[in-house]
Amino acid sequence: MTDIEGRWNPLVDAASLAAMLDADTLRVVDARATASTAVRVVDARFSLTDAQAGAAQYAAGHIPGAVHADLDHDLSDKRSVGHGRHPLPDSASFAATVGRWGIGPDTQVVVYDAAEGSMAAARLWWLLRLMGHARVSVLDGGFAAWQQSGLPVSTEVIPPAALPPYPGQLDGRQVASADEVSMRLKHAAGWLVDARANERFRGAVEPLDPVAGHVPGAVNRPFALNVVDGRMRPADALRAELQQVIGAHDPAQVVLMCGSGVTACHLLLAMESAGLHGARVYADSWSGWISDPARPVATGA
Repeated sequence: MTDIEGRWNPLVDAASLAAMLDADTLRVVDARATASTAVRVVDARFSLTDAQAGAAQYAAGHIPGAVHADLDHDLSDKRSVGHGRHPLPDSASFAATVGRWGIGPDTQVVVYDAAEGSMAAARLWWLLRLMGHARVSVLDGGFAAWQQSGLPVSTEVIPPAALPPYPGQLDGRQVASADEVSMRLKHAAGWLVDARANERFRGAVEPLDPVAGHVPGAVNRPFALNVVDGRMRPADALRAELQQVIGAHDPAQVVLMCGSGVTACHLLLAMESAGLHGARVYADSWSGWISDPARPVATGA
């Protein structure tokens, strides 16, 4: 699960996850124990058009032993105003949630959603990394890949042995603010990358937010280009393409955004998978940017 430099790999395939779980029952190792060294699988399926769909999918069948994470309730703080449709969760509340899931500093975490990780497995992967938790991966291909591999699915809900709140805080240094984006608007293109579909970036359509378009100077890299057949593309191919997107910019100087700070995390997952380390996410993203009508908006290519 780690590379030759000791970093925790951002992706894990279904076969490797199955091997991490008990070969006979495929229940999470030590699921009922208090030790924080277990494997914890988290189901983060969610639909932007039906907020109840993720929980319904989890109830209908999930990877045995998985707990469920809800994008709206667990991975966002909807009370926060001016920070887009999915504001970052309160740090203390998120730490308590992580503890309730039975995740401690030594827990091996694998997160999945319905497909390639963009909704909202990569978001949880990123949030855990913001808390300082390195031992977290996204299931490549998500629940679909698990099923296609013929691996067991369960409707049983096994409550994890709760742990104290995770001993960490969300690292705000890894999150870009609207003020930073505003100050960098004149920088050479490539530092701000928008992961939305091209038609939304151009402002041709906007199904979710009241204003169409993009932040002036941003470049577009739709997150869907990162995958093929529902799985992340090979690292060398991703690296070549993403390097062209960011140009001469150091990856650590790059800021990623989308509609509400969710699919931007999938673009970050792709960059990390490609060995382009250190990019940050503008968590407010487009829905937060347009909350202030004084901020400029661009349309077209």
